[in-house]
Amino acid sequence: MGASQPLRPDPAPEAATPRPIRIGTAGWSYKDWEGIFYPPGMNRRKIHPLEYLARFFDTTEINTSFYGPLKPELGKLWSRKVAAVNRDFLFTAKLYRAFTHSPVAVMEPTSAATIRPTDQDERLTREGLDAIAHQGRLGALLIQFPVSFKNTSLNREYLERLLRQFIEYPRVVEVRHSSWNDAATLAAFTQQNIGFCNIDQPLLGRSLAPTEHVTGSIGYVRLHGRNYEQWFDSDHRNDRYNYLYSERELAGWKDRIIKVAEKAQATYVITNNHFESKAGVNALELKAMISGGRVSAPPTLIAEYPELKKIADGAEDDGERRSLLPFP
Repeated sequence: MGASQPLRPDPAPEAATPRPIRIGTAGWSYKDWEGIFYPPGMNRRKIHPLEYLARFFDTTEINTSFYGPLKPELGKLWSRKVAAVNRDFLFTAKLYRAFTHSPVAVMEPTSAATIRPTDQDERLTREGLDAIAHQGRLGALLIQFPVSFKNTSLNREYLERLLRQFIEYPRVVEVRHSSWNDAATLAAFTQQNIGFCNIDQPLLGRSLAPTEHVTGSIGYVRLHGRNYEQWFDSDHRNDRYNYLYSERELAGWKDRIIKVAEKAQATYVITNNHFESKAGVNALELKAMISGGRVSAPPTLIAEYPELKKIADGAEDDGERRSLLPFP
């Protein structure tokens, strides 16, 4: 044998790549956010809402794409606006409701037999999604079904076809009926790398209860609020989203979000309780809880919700922003 070689220490293990947790709001264009989330006179200063919102969050969910196919020119504009402020910013987008809801969903249950998308719906939907995807700004496509869409053989077949139809996008499915919370669904989603959307909603009838499932590379959480009285019986659709989560309620979701982020490559947390920017308040509170530090917030939002003073500092007017929140 040759001369013995000196022992060498094992190489230091590479540091694990932080798994990003993106926290943001469902939508950004609400009249009742003016003077609350957005400072007065922002329009006169020709500041786009996304330019302001991207200072505080690294994602937002496009909800206008649910009501009609997104116009490509808007997708390109929005991508430019956020990129100028926050290079880490990614959108998620809701799929057009023609693919997920009955045309008269308020009057009849939604099922595969009542959903009737057209070829033009698909073409226009793709054009809008591609405008953002080609800019590298599309984090996920959210395929949202109503609570009346139950786990039946007919609906499973339809969902399979729909997922193949939009296979080129990172897909997440939101189902609201508890029949989908079963081992077969989770296994099927995992096999196809489909994200399962974990939701918080009023538990009425067989509504899906809170979960912490990860069935693909994307983890997804949506908080809708808990307005039991106004969820199905309200004078105005915004009434159901007039809900501010308490610190205790958010703490339960903080734990779930961390568990989701441990398994997912990227996690999106979306607050949908948008009335008077309560979504912005709760998103910032979750961001502070998970990061363990103080966050930057719109000064007008702190003035409207003084409880934010515990965890947030008013942003300077020069465009201060915080970087992507890594999984701890």
